[in-house]
Order: sequence, then C-alpha cells, then structure tokens
Amino acid sequence: MSSMEQRAELQRKIWQIADNVRGSIDGWDFKQYVLGTLFYRYISELIANYIGDDYHTWSDETVQKIFDQSVEMPENVKFIIASKGFFLFPSKLFCNIAKDAHRNSNLNVDLKEAFEQIEKYTNEYSEPVFKGLFSDFDVTSSRLGATAAEKNKRLAAILQGIADLNFGNFEESKIDLFGDAYEFLISNYAANAGKSGGEYFTPPQVSQLLARLAIHGQKNVNAIYDPACGSGSLLLQARKLLNKKELDKGYFGQEINPTTYNLARMNMLLHDVNYSQFNISLGDTLLKPVFNEYSQKPKIQAKNKPFDVIVSNPPYSVKWVGEDDPTLIGDERFAPAGVLAPKKNADFAFVLHALNYLSETGKASIVCFPGILYRVGPEQNIRKYLVDNNYVESIISLSDKLFFGTSISVNILVLSKNKKTKDIQFINASEFCVKGKNNNSLTDEHIDKIVEMFASKEEIQYVTKNASYESIVANDYDLSVGKYVEPKSTREVIDIDAVNKELVEVVAEVNRLRAEVDALIAKFK
Repeated sequence: MSSMEQRAELQRKIWQIADNVRGSIDGWDFKQYVLGTLFYRYISELIANYIGDDYHTWSDETVQKIFDQSVEMPENVKFIIASKGFFLFPSKLFCNIAKDAHRNSNLNVDLKEAFEQIEKYTNEYSEPVFKGLFSDFDVTSSRLGATAAEKNKRLAAILQGIADLNFGNFEESKIDLFGDAYEFLISNYAANAGKSGGEYFTPPQVSQLLARLAIHGQKNVNAIYDPACGSGSLLLQARKLLNKKELDKGYFGQEINPTTYNLARMNMLLHDVNYSQFNISLGDTLLKPVFNEYSQKPKIQAKNKPFDVIVSNPPYSVKWVGEDDPTLIGDERFAPAGVLAPKKNADFAFVLHALNYLSETGKASIVCFPGILYRVGPEQNIRKYLVDNNYVESIISLSDKLFFGTSISVNILVLSKNKKTKDIQFINASEFCVKGKNNNSLTDEHIDKIVEMFASKEEIQYVTKNASYESIVANDYDLSVGKYVEPKSTREVIDIDAVNKELVEVVAEVNRLRAEVDALIAKFK
C-alpha cells in the first residue's frame, strides 16, 4: 500500500470511528473527545518511544523509585521533561488504559488522572503549553451518557476505535500520519459544522496561499504570528513551507475560544512542534493582546513583537466594543489611524493590530470580507491611513465558496512596511478554482499562479492591475479589486470590418437585383 493509499484508508477509518461513537450527538459537540483521544494516544507513544519500547511494561513503582531517589529529580527524568515537556507513568499510557477499557468500571477516573498527570509533570516553560489541555475532555459530561456506566461505555468505544488505527512504527512518517489524521478530523468537523466550523478552521489550500504570500521574498524569518489562530492550521502551513525548521523565536498565536485554543495547542504538538518552539495564548486579541510586553524569560516566553510573518483569517464582521471604550483610540495599534473600526465590524481592528505587530521587513496576509474595502465612514478613513502610508502591497479577490459556512467571495489583504513603489497591486483570482457542489477549492496550480503574479507584479488584462496612488485617491480610497481590474466581457465580440464588408456585398446584391427588375419592367412597357 502506497503512503497516499495508507493516508486515505486511515482517514476513512478515523471518520467512520468518529461518526460511530458519537451516536445521536452532534459531531461538532463531540469533537473534543475524538480529537483529545487521538492526541492522548500520540503523546503516550511519544514518551514511550523516547524512554524505550518496553516502557509500557514497567511498573509505576519502579518509576516512582526513580523520582524518590533524592529531593532533586534525577537527571534522566529531568531530561525527559526538558525534552518533551511532560511525563506519564506507565499505567497511564494510552495503550494500558485502552486495553482493559471495556472492563474498567473506573475508566472515567483513570482517564482524568492520566490527564492530570500530564499537566503535573511539566517544567516552568512547558507548563503553559500543557495546562488545561484536556479541560474540554469532560469525563462526567451528560453528552457521554446518563449514567457512569453509559459514560464509560462510550469512552471505551472511543479509546478502542483510536487504538485500532494502524499508524505503523513510531517514526517521522508515523508522526506525520498522526498530524494528518488530526487535521483531517478538524477539517471534516468544520465542514459539517458550517459557519461555526469556518470560524476556527482555514481550508488547507487557502492556508498555503496565505503563508506563501507572507513568506515570499523573505530571507530570514525569525517569528510567525496569527492573531486569531483558530486550530493553528495557518501556523502549521507556514512551518511546512519553511521545511519544519526551528525559528529563532518561534510560532505564536492568540485564540479567544477556549475549546479551539486547546485544539490549537494539541495540533502544534501533534505535528511535532516542540513546546519550546510555540506559544498559543488564550484571550481577546483586540482588547487583551499578548506578545507585546517584555519578559525576562528566554526564547519563547520573551518579548516577540514584532513578527516577520503574520498570517490570519480573523472572524468576519464580528462586533467589538470600539468607540464605547475611549481608551482604545489611544492604543498604539489604533491611534495612528485616528479612528476605530466600527462596533459592528471589527475587521479593520484586526488589520491594524497585525500592522502594529509586523516587523519593518515583514509581510502580513489577512483574509478580509469585501465590504471593508469600499464602505465609507471609519473604514474609509482607515483605508486612507493605510494607503497614504504605503502599507498596502496587494489585494487579491478569491473565488466564492472557498470557506466553510459562507458563499461570499473573500479577499486577501497583503501588508508590507518596505514597499518599493506607491502602487497597489490588484489581482482578480475569482475564476481560479475548481467548482464543487457545496464548496469550491484551489489547486496547487492556482496557488502557484497567484503567487507568481504577486511576485512579478506583471499586469495581465482582466486579471491584474498595478494602480497608482493618485488613481486610488481619485477613487476615494476604494480598494475593491473590481474598481481597478477591468472585467472580461462576456458579450460576443463583433468584427466591424467583416460586418461592413458583408453590408457592402448585400447592398451590391440588392442593386443588382433592382437592376434586373428594372430591365424586366422596361421590356414589357
């Protein structure tokens, strides 16, 4: 079986498991149990592989003796936690919990203890990564059943289903399969959840495009940031483009939804991103931003603003406090524009936040709803600020139906602080897609073409246009792609010369026939 076939088979099985174990519960409300169990298996095998393949056969007492040898933790155990960021006793490994799950009347208790153990055995720097990671995996939830027995039965079914998945030997290819399976599950949950799913998951093809646009032309990338990171898919796509390299500072994100915040941290770990290489924080990016204050802690805990690469698909037209909070107009992120984004549409608040966090040589690529590009009022004033200060490099109009939960055609706004000219590039990529029944999709060829046009800045009729600063001012700072890229006419093209030639021939024929008629009439006079 080829690697592609193995992935396809694994994805088919894992979705079948996810669908079977949820019963009558909505998949969206049950996702944390399946995703959490997959993650639990991954980190169990990670720690067992690190210590030794037979670690699952060790007794907890043996391990405890290692801990009890001195007040100070032995170096070998310290090194495990320093390397992986956590520790699990043998009895709490996934394989040992799963093998007797159907006969274990205390299954919910054992799982809870395992999750608590993961949080307990961390170090100063890994604690924020693992703290509360399983908080949504509520083993007492009524979603699992009405009684303890029913809850344990469903938990056992989840454990057994995940245990039966064949990932092969624990090596890099297996780690990739774990990550692929997790992303596949998130994608399917998002697709089935509609709008609510689209708020925390960006389709892989769009993630790839955003990352390539933001990374393009940058020789040294030290830090990557997503201010509304959802499940972390954009950060991981950027990492993939950089060949999974470790960055001097790392990967950063902030997420407002607690469940999604947990999914993002799991997603990073499942893709073999070491805890020292990322920092996902919980909170409101607009009102309580992080990564903007100095810290004495090294590397990932240190001050990390500004960022070289910013990629984001923030929530569309979300409400925020705006002008109701008079302190916000003095915030260094919003003050330069002289106006706040409207209370009903916080889109430009995210844009200004990203701009403030962007390094002088960096790029930000942000998904935007089209309305913010042409509406008047505060949004027009913000566009004026961005254009007058030459921060807008490109605006790309994408096809409709690319995102879960919305059929609207969205745009990508590319920001830069080191542009060479005051022109702004507009790209109409609305026809670059494969049409589907419910959703459209981008292919690798589409992505390559868009990035190629972005890089070259070449003008192509009906597709790209480099608009001058003066023309944008003349259009009252309207940044709609359709304002500058001429649409291709669907009307039939008429060849005037051919029509005139045909008309001459028709007139000549009419004159000839008239002459014949006149001759016949004259004959009978």
